[in-house]
Amino acid sequence: MNPIATPVVTTDTNSAETHVETRTGQPLFTRYAGNPILTQGNWPYPINSVFNAGAVRLHDGDTLLLCRVEDRRGLSHLCAARSANGIDNWRIDPEPTFQANSREYPEELWGIEDPRITYVPELKQYAVAYTSFARGGPGVSLALTSDFKSFERYGVIMQPEDKDAALLPTRIGGLWALIHRPVTTLGAHMWISYSPDLRHWGSHKIILEARRGGWWDANKIGLCSPPIETARGWLTIYHGVRQTASGSIYRLGLALFDLERPEICLKRGDSWMFGPEAAYERGGDVKDVVFPCGQTIGEDGDTIYLYYGAADTCMAMATGSIRSLLSWLDSNSSPQEGTRQERDLIVGREERLR
Repeated sequence: MNPIATPVVTTDTNSAETHVETRTGQPLFTRYAGNPILTQGNWPYPINSVFNAGAVRLHDGDTLLLCRVEDRRGLSHLCAARSANGIDNWRIDPEPTFQANSREYPEELWGIEDPRITYVPELKQYAVAYTSFARGGPGVSLALTSDFKSFERYGVIMQPEDKDAALLPTRIGGLWALIHRPVTTLGAHMWISYSPDLRHWGSHKIILEARRGGWWDANKIGLCSPPIETARGWLTIYHGVRQTASGSIYRLGLALFDLERPEICLKRGDSWMFGPEAAYERGGDVKDVVFPCGQTIGEDGDTIYLYYGAADTCMAMATGSIRSLLSWLDSNSSPQEGTRQERDLIVGREERLR
């Protein structure tokens, strides 16, 4: 694969664009100095905005962003942009890559949104979980593709109201696993569900609850980009929504889930670790929003290239480190049941290996 170019990043810790963690003294994610990387003006046809893209490194080394594009009617479709270095010189499809098909899939009546891409080695295809939007509200739909030109639709797999979904890349106990965020009488929490065939889903479990009261992630949370598989567990970036007198603020937090039993949360950060601070994040169609639906991992196996929608208006990128995120999580999560679960699971695995 082609090596990804090292971006120029902002390093001035006094800048309003760099959030400094008080316990570590260093930002966990550093914004690319050339942000935003994709805007309405880059598009080859008339649109209103481009944001919330799924991301993947293709086998030829290119980075592909499957962008949510909102047209001037207010309805969204998906359009692919490719780049050799994942930063600039984007080659954008001249027309929509994946459009709503409300005639055959009425759940897509008002568009399709917020794709998250998982490469599935067993299927040798990419699984695209996306939000389909119609009169009943947002639901989770699924499609498979090998080339981002033709797509096999599975239709809606989680009924409204549900969104923020991504498929794990391998089966868990012989079953496919999907993380998603239904809104129920219990609230807006993150769930996991299992399926033998990607069509029929069950064994639904809450894996992370929105906190209550004055917390940054009180009342409403959801998955951001697909979980990252590490030796310690599924490292997961999630968003929390803080309601204020002037509106909502979307910020990012971290959690770690067990590899073999991903319904078990091992660690959860106390504070948010990335939030809207730059001008292109604070102002736009929806102010004060950072919302990643995808990332790629560098050839060093550690560097994260996080692609995020900014203020529901444009696409931006920031870089981070898997090791740094795990270290931050160790020092920024309160003692909880998950800590004991992590210890017990690790001890149990070590005993099985003896």
